[in-house]
Amino acid sequence: MATSSVSKGCFVFKPNFKKRKISVPIEDYFNKGKNESEDSKLRFETYQLIWQQMKSETEKSHSGFQKNSRDWGCQIKLREIPTAALVLGVNVTDHDLTFRSLTEVLQNNVTPYVVSLQAKDCPDMKHFLQKLASQLMDCNVDVQSKEKESVQVTQKKIHYSMDSLSTWYMNVTQKTDPKIPRKKRTPSSQWQSPPVVLILKDMESFTTKVLQDFIIISSQHLHEFPLILIFGIATSPIVIHRLLPHAVSSLLCIELFQSLSCKEHLTTVLDKLLLTAQFPFKLSEKVLQVLTNIFLYHDFSIQNFIKGLQLSLLEHFYSQPLSVLCCNLPEAKRRINFLSDNQCENIRRLPSFRRYVEKQASEKQVALLTNERFLKEETQSLLENLHVYHTNYFLVLRCLHQFTSSLPKYPLGRQIRELYCTCLEKNILDSEEYASALQLLRMLAKDELMATLQKCFKVFKSSSEKQLGNTAKRIEEFLAQFQSLDAEAKEEEEDTSESQSKGLQKTDLYHLQKSLLEMKELRRTSKRQTKFEVLREQLVSFIDSLVREYLLLPETQPLHEVLYFSAAHTLRQHLNAAPRIALHTALNNPYYYLKNEALRSEEGCIPNVAPDICIAYKLHLECSRLINLVDWSEAFATVVTAAEKMDANSVTSEERNEIIHARFIRAVSELELLGFIKPTKQKTDHVARLTWGGC
Repeated sequence: MATSSVSKGCFVFKPNFKKRKISVPIEDYFNKGKNESEDSKLRFETYQLIWQQMKSETEKSHSGFQKNSRDWGCQIKLREIPTAALVLGVNVTDHDLTFRSLTEVLQNNVTPYVVSLQAKDCPDMKHFLQKLASQLMDCNVDVQSKEKESVQVTQKKIHYSMDSLSTWYMNVTQKTDPKIPRKKRTPSSQWQSPPVVLILKDMESFTTKVLQDFIIISSQHLHEFPLILIFGIATSPIVIHRLLPHAVSSLLCIELFQSLSCKEHLTTVLDKLLLTAQFPFKLSEKVLQVLTNIFLYHDFSIQNFIKGLQLSLLEHFYSQPLSVLCCNLPEAKRRINFLSDNQCENIRRLPSFRRYVEKQASEKQVALLTNERFLKEETQSLLENLHVYHTNYFLVLRCLHQFTSSLPKYPLGRQIRELYCTCLEKNILDSEEYASALQLLRMLAKDELMATLQKCFKVFKSSSEKQLGNTAKRIEEFLAQFQSLDAEAKEEEEDTSESQSKGLQKTDLYHLQKSLLEMKELRRTSKRQTKFEVLREQLVSFIDSLVREYLLLPETQPLHEVLYFSAAHTLRQHLNAAPRIALHTALNNPYYYLKNEALRSEEGCIPNVAPDICIAYKLHLECSRLINLVDWSEAFATVVTAAEKMDANSVTSEERNEIIHARFIRAVSELELLGFIKPTKQKTDHVARLTWGGC
């Protein structure tokens, strides 16, 4: 676009922004991978189905949070504001997600009037009431469209105060109260209309005066404006008494709600999604280690952990053609019947299947490698065995965890996650930790063993599967045998006490010492175990036999690649941030990201059509610690002018040099902003280089 003007000036042309529509469906992007196959669409649909099931399971696991206490309404006195102190912890990074979920639950089950405020938006009482009123009047209330418009008009004209909010609340509830369903009313009889819930996300950051004034004023309007406060606390509940004096805190009826720790949240998510045979998808030890390390050493974010799990699921279905069989067992058996010849060849190429074939007889080997129908039947059988393997695996894993989680120094870990990682990493039978755990189990007292057996019995009884049915019966027998030892022990104590009383009734000190020495020598020479020690040894041997039979490495199972995602390197590239490496790659080789054929160049060469910052960056790599701006500018102009084809009539040499110089200054400023160079006072017209080596 050209312009004409009497004097030189700067003209700005605003582009017409149009919404970019994605015309290609998402599943088509999924199909364009290097492992494209005829089952791409089916794999994508299976991925969506499994992820929706896993997502709903995580939401369900946290939906039952309640405070087990007395009826809150009975404790509230006149002019006391019901207040919930929600302690989330300093290291919990999912505060916003927690408050969003809490708001959604309150709106669905308690009241439509839920407001969330932050300290940065409420520096004084005026702004506090403004934010409260604006959010409150925008709440989703079942009113007619005309009434909504009138609310918006009055919202602009209204003078914000508790009196005006009380008047507004009474007008709105009188119009909408008959239409509000019963489930949205609070159980307390003192509220005839749904209350207003105010969430202060960061209570510690609020100004003390603002909090005190608002609480005092609200307590005076509690009958006209029923209010419930929720304090989001990151540190400790003591902060309430530090911010509020007794005269103000006495106006609150406070209940404390403590959030679970981050590790407990992680254990819950793993228990629901991975330590179960409900979902066929599984993670290898290295992938699980990447996700847990990011969680434990970087962000403590359950939300990010779940997103990493979703990324692993997506990568598995994207990169593994046989992931089409990663679904529930009946559906997988049905899909096997419709596998193409290419998919059958993919099965034969699996390392675990090749190892399985090598162990078979020669006739069966030929049939598996040549007969498609026989291969499909065998694949169905192997997948069924893999399903049974997982069911037994997790039952025995939980049983072993019950025995080892309370041992001194926790040789196999305190969390079931640690035990699971150990079992995935190596054969647990060969580990020193497992041998140490067995030795400690042989020293447990009877009460500890019986309590653990009770927990294991509940684990096996809670399983709906028929596998390991005899195990529950065997554990029940052990419990009965341990209980029978009590009666026998009482009888033995009575017999020994009677014999000792009879033998020691009439004797002198010499004979007493002699008899005691004989009893001590007899105990030392006899190595016979007691009944309890024999039974305890049998129990430990029984647990060891379960571990040897069922806690096998997943790599030993044929077709485990169908269900297990093991590309830890790919996952690490996506999740572990490496901005310096990405910047160096983008500036040193712009073709890597832009995929423009004109940017292809041999190593060490500088393409003259590259972006200005890329040219300046590659030139600065050839310089020493101090870079002469004049030499750098001349080198930049030399590279750039090789690509310029300017009309000599339209652009003069002086104007061209000015344009190139301006482009160079801009590129240098961008490199300084990215942290590659900085100004220096050591030499005039020089800048200091900040990076060395490859970047």
